[in-house]
Amino acid sequence: MGNTPENEVAALLDERVEACRVKDIDRLMALYSPDVVYFDVVPPLHFTGTDSVRRNFRRWFDEYEGPIGLTTVHQQVAASGDVAFAHMIHHDTGPLDAESATHEQVEDRSLWLRSTVCLRRTEQGWRITHEHISLPVDLRTMQAVLDLTP
Repeated sequence: MGNTPENEVAALLDERVEACRVKDIDRLMALYSPDVVYFDVVPPLHFTGTDSVRRNFRRWFDEYEGPIGLTTVHQQVAASGDVAFAHMIHHDTGPLDAESATHEQVEDRSLWLRSTVCLRRTEQGWRITHEHISLPVDLRTMQAVLDLTP
């Protein structure tokens, strides 16, 4: 496979998924640039900087009872010079924490999310500078569509 920028970025993305699975916030945040801008499916419109992004990840981690099931499919990475981007689809699964589940929700979560990640090569290696997570929306109802699969 070689040590190409695309392979380096793919390895970082694998590390990102593994850190999320085991809810290792410090391991995860080490992959992000201090000035990261993160767009998520939850309010607000964006999170800026590692402190804000860290709080958002902790919120997400706390929704789950135990490890998070996170599988990546259709990942594509492109790199040129010191910048790279990737897009992929994640399958987010696992039992919800009792306090996070509402009476409308099932106890186990299973949904597919779209993800785009932008990176810059720094002296410390590749760092995520922007991430965008999204869910498809039915424009007739303006509701997220959670039952789609790739």
